[in-house]
Amino acid sequence: MREVISHACTALFHLEQRAHPQLVRSKASSEEFWALKEVSFELKRGEVLGIVGRNGAGKSTLLKIISRITRPTGGSVEITGRVGSLLEVGTGFHPELTGRENIYLNGAILGMRRADITRKFDEIVAFSEIDKFLDTPVKHYSSGMYTRLAFAVAAHLDPEILIVDEVLAVGDAQFQRKCLGKMDEVAQAGRTILFVSHNMNAINRLCPTAIWLDGGRIIRVGRSDDVIKSYLSADLSQAPERHWTFPGDAPGDDRVRLLHVRVLQQETVTPVVDINEPVEIQIEFAVLREVRNLMRGINLYDPSGLCLFASCDWRANHLSPGRYSNTVTIPAFLLAEGRIAVLVQLAFYDPAIQSAIVPSAVVFSSVDTDNQLAVRGPYKGTWPGVLRPRLDWDNPTPIVVDLCEEAQ
Repeated sequence: MREVISHACTALFHLEQRAHPQLVRSKASSEEFWALKEVSFELKRGEVLGIVGRNGAGKSTLLKIISRITRPTGGSVEITGRVGSLLEVGTGFHPELTGRENIYLNGAILGMRRADITRKFDEIVAFSEIDKFLDTPVKHYSSGMYTRLAFAVAAHLDPEILIVDEVLAVGDAQFQRKCLGKMDEVAQAGRTILFVSHNMNAINRLCPTAIWLDGGRIIRVGRSDDVIKSYLSADLSQAPERHWTFPGDAPGDDRVRLLHVRVLQQETVTPVVDINEPVEIQIEFAVLREVRNLMRGINLYDPSGLCLFASCDWRANHLSPGRYSNTVTIPAFLLAEGRIAVLVQLAFYDPAIQSAIVPSAVVFSSVDTDNQLAVRGPYKGTWPGVLRPRLDWDNPTPIVVDLCEEAQ
């Protein structure tokens, strides 16, 4: 019934088009929208490319065109090699077939022989962790189970080109780390990967090169850390500087007022900082009447609301009325990657006296660039922790063992 109605509506549309071609052309032109325009790049065998951009920038459309799911209106795509795609939850799965049957179905779509699929079968099931539901139709799977099986199939059936969209965001944190580790392993094996993600840390870690798409056009192509910095710097939701123009509107009381807060790196206000370089938080405040022992403090929070650390200048002081500037330096090799919100407060020794508290006074993003002195060094795997201090390690010391004594 649905198909009959659909064909009838289509036939009516074609009748209108033949009767009033000029009207149809005007309607079409007024609603014209280009998901991608003038996008051109080359990816060689064994390269890993990250694609970043806001929602609606054209990232998923680009991957669908490369995967030959969508035909481009103009232009062409040249691909040499077998492509494995993971673009949406359940892509390429038949809902009525079991997980076992869909593994073989996906392998056949990728051009694999049955013997090759059987050889990889146990490895796929172990990675997806759905062995208990292997003979259950996938229409009963949760979105997370769909994702586990789909990624396991795409990554283990040896595609020469692996295309992965943000679908990994559906899985839990542990499985995401597992998938990123597998993608790193696939990249090290010399296969070509296109990876779309809003996780800038994953893009920076896995992809030497990245493309920034916006409005269906390429804004920048280059080293991942440079592209990510440019992309995050254009994020208007991040405010690395906060200024209160009128003192009467500024946070505070009749003693002190907070006037200005900014994030600085290399003497420049920036929404994106390199964790391998020092970062400065500069605070400007006004003292309205003489005060003693005014503490200026900051708390740093990650997106989950976890306090990374707090710091304040608790030294005794005696300040006369006037305007003051105070800077605190966060050392290099301390912060981890991610989005960080800074709470700024003006308080006194007595915790009951808090003149000003401004949550998320400034917000910035921290990235781990390709620095030889970075905490992770050349290691490209997942690096856990809310902080990333560089600790001192001594050189390995040989241990002399008396073999005769060991034998006794």
